[in-house]
Parts: sequence; structure tokens; C-alpha cells
Amino acid sequence: MKQAGAQMMLASPHARALGFEMVNIAKGEATLKVPYRDDLVGDPATGVIAGGVVTALLDHVCGQAVTTTLDTYAPIATLDLRIDYLRAAEPGLDIFAHAHCFKLTRSVAFVRATAYDRTREDPVAAAQAAFMLNSSAGRPMGANLQPRRSGSKSEASE
Repeated sequence: MKQAGAQMMLASPHARALGFEMVNIAKGEATLKVPYRDDLVGDPATGVIAGGVVTALLDHVCGQAVTTTLDTYAPIATLDLRIDYLRAAEPGLDIFAHAHCFKLTRSVAFVRATAYDRTREDPVAAAQAAFMLNSSAGRPMGANLQPRRSGSKSEASE
């Protein structure tokens, strides 16, 4: 399972660019880390990692937790992601994120997560998310990137 999670992260250019690393993965749970880097700092005066990096980390760890609950791989999509920022991360420290998929329905998964630097008991941010399951609706990967055909139904209604 950990190998599959790591492969999914490698398949995400965004996760690779931000340097996300798999820490732990289990059924319904995942923990990721983003190592502290100067180019991820949002405010050079404070040295605090940008909030967008924390957002991306939380979204990604939530998605990882969802995929561990599925019997077979299926594309998922974030429907809703609420994040409460509780405090600034400490400059110079890596940020971790842990997520738990607590409810899985036929079409939606529900997840809770926290981001933290020193301990999970003192989080930087808390998140709650919902993910659509099987978001491709049977279409092949990249189908949404195909150009529309001239005279298509959706084009005619515009």
C-alpha cells in the first residue's frame, strides 16, 4: 500500500514540485510531509511556509487517505475542502499532514486532516474534505482535454 501511495505522489507533478514525501499509509489513513525549503516560504520576513503549500498538502493527504479505502483504483476529485488555519508554522521546520477517511458512501468520501510541524496535538491547520468517487465517469484519462467536435450538442446550445 505504501508503494502504491508513493507511486501516486510521483504521478502528481504538483506534489513532486512541492517535494511531498510519503511518511505512512494504512487503510483509511495517510501521513505526508513537505520538507522546509526557502522557495516554499510565503513571507521572507518571517520564514513561514506559504499557506498555499499547506493547502496543497492537506488536499493531497486527504486524497491519499480516500484511495486507501477503495478496493480498486478509481479517479477521485475534491468536492469540498475547508481549512481552518490555527497558527503559523514554525520557520525552518518540515510540515506534516495526517488524514483519516472516516466515511465512504457509494459516490462520496469524507475526510478529516491536520497539518502540524512539531506534534499532531498542536496543529498548524485542521481540514475537512469531501471527495467524489470515480470522477472520470468511465471516460479515459485526458478525455476532457480533447477538442470539441464542430457542431456538437453543447456547442450548438451556446
